[in-house]
Amino acid sequence: MDAPGTLSRASDGATIAYRRTEGRGAAASPAVVFLPGFRSDMEGGKALALEAWCRAEGRGFLRFDYTGHGLSSGSFEEGTIGQWADDAVFAIEALTSGPLVLVGSSMGGWIMMLTARALPHRVAGLVGIAPAPDFTEDLTMANPSAAMRAALLRDGVWYEPSEYSDEPTPITRRLIEDGRERLVLRTPFPFAGPVRIIQGMADPDVPWRHALRIAEAITGADIEIALVKSGDHRLSEPHDLERLVRTAAEVCRLAASD
Repeated sequence: MDAPGTLSRASDGATIAYRRTEGRGAAASPAVVFLPGFRSDMEGGKALALEAWCRAEGRGFLRFDYTGHGLSSGSFEEGTIGQWADDAVFAIEALTSGPLVLVGSSMGGWIMMLTARALPHRVAGLVGIAPAPDFTEDLTMANPSAAMRAALLRDGVWYEPSEYSDEPTPITRRLIEDGRERLVLRTPFPFAGPVRIIQGMADPDVPWRHALRIAEAITGADIEIALVKSGDHRLSEPHDLERLVRTAAEVCRLAASD
């Protein structure tokens, strides 16, 4: 595989790694942008399945790594929700044109909503996969242990054991404090385009009822939630990927007809 493209940002010297598929023909628009999750990257199964589908039908597609993730520059521990949302807006404005459907996985669902708020004239549809907006406040800090509180106050960081890596996940005080400035579920969230949420009911990280809160917050009427009773957080089995592609195709069709 060819090396990914690299996008440089003059304001801070950051470099963002990306892969882009150019759209062609009648199916080129809206393009699809994949937004990965917390400590994830653009090489996961969901991103690759969406890319293959977009490539097959001539639809534009973009996937990229936030700073501190994957092949992009920067330190993960120094990152925040606001910084990663800025990365998304920067990449989208530099690398895409026309209407978009955003697909956000886990934390990418929060970045998806912040991006839709920042670019209301561009974002035509949303697909959330176990979306986790406001997770720093409502999930991570919902019931913190005494040890976690002490570490955040004393050291500014807590190392959380991870089910997905041998290395613990650093949760920084900066991340928590920045997240409090970017909450999206406390007030109505204005978005009128089609929204689809896929949520596993066996997800140990994002409770399925969180999806209901998202649906309640978004003001538009065209919102549907698919609850997968046996589904975990990753939703990356072959049948999960097929469902994701079907869902993205539906949202693209609806967004194109508006």
